[in-house]
Amino acid sequence: MKDYNILLYYCYTHIENPDEFREHHHLYCIKNKLKGRIIIANEGINGTISGRQAQCHKYMTDLLRDSRFSHTEFKVESSDQHVFQKLNVRVKPEIVNSGFTQIDPTILTGKYLEPAEFKKLKDQDDVVLVDVRSNYEHDIGKFKKAITFDIEHFRDFPQQVKKLEPYKNKKIVTYCTGGIKCEKASAFLLEQGFDNVYQLHGGIIKYGIEEGGEDFDGKCYVFDNRVVVSVNKVNPKVNGKCYVCEDPCNRMVNCANPECNNHIPICEKCGWELEGACSEECKNQQNCRSYNGTGYYAKELNGYNPYRGLHRINNQNQPLKSNLKG
Repeated sequence: MKDYNILLYYCYTHIENPDEFREHHHLYCIKNKLKGRIIIANEGINGTISGRQAQCHKYMTDLLRDSRFSHTEFKVESSDQHVFQKLNVRVKPEIVNSGFTQIDPTILTGKYLEPAEFKKLKDQDDVVLVDVRSNYEHDIGKFKKAITFDIEHFRDFPQQVKKLEPYKNKKIVTYCTGGIKCEKASAFLLEQGFDNVYQLHGGIIKYGIEEGGEDFDGKCYVFDNRVVVSVNKVNPKVNGKCYVCEDPCNRMVNCANPECNNHIPICEKCGWELEGACSEECKNQQNCRSYNGTGYYAKELNGYNPYRGLHRINNQNQPLKSNLKG
């Protein structure tokens, strides 16, 4: 039995004082030995964290008790260890960088499709699946027949919408990793005059958990130490191809040459032959990182202190008792 959980979640809500909330939230996570990345903004919270099962259960229970976050939905996966090295809780202008800040998903967003509904609807003739993720994500895995865009960042999505004009009379179903990007992408499509706009609620991850991931080709890119995960237990297929030899490949690596750091699929054979580099030129660089077969290079913690950056301390110079209320 795996002792750890990985939580993927977001919640669009109003946080009156994000800096104060961040302070309490950070301390709470330290106290409960949670690691991961959490983004906080006036518009809500977005996180991926890992921890022992009991600590993750407590986190979910406590967050849901706060009326602001009572509608948060967690995607829960099992793990035999932490998938993060450290805790990072930050305040940013948005909980996902979109650039279209005028959209409030609590007011306008596409209709939710639960995974079972999505499974029934996705192959109908009047349905168009739209992947709103970046190219390196859909290159390694996507739904069959889905429309994808050549974009490096989600903020480039609005410039691609004109490509959907031929499908304006069809049902548009957006999807992403965990659902958060679709909240604004689907709303943007509605603003642009698309009438029938839906979104896969909970994203690819929830669909994999609840419906076995049928017809998702390849693997799903995730933003933790795992890099990619399998979601399709029904009819899996390799979607990517090796950057070097172009053989079918579902592995994502970072080039061992830190000055290149190319983020690409490389097969097992080419990975070992090039010692984790993406080319002979990169392989021959003197400062290449040592390749261990994964192509994932964790950043050195350099004396990482989870309390660094915290300002709310009491007279005994000890962190204040934290909570999720902020």
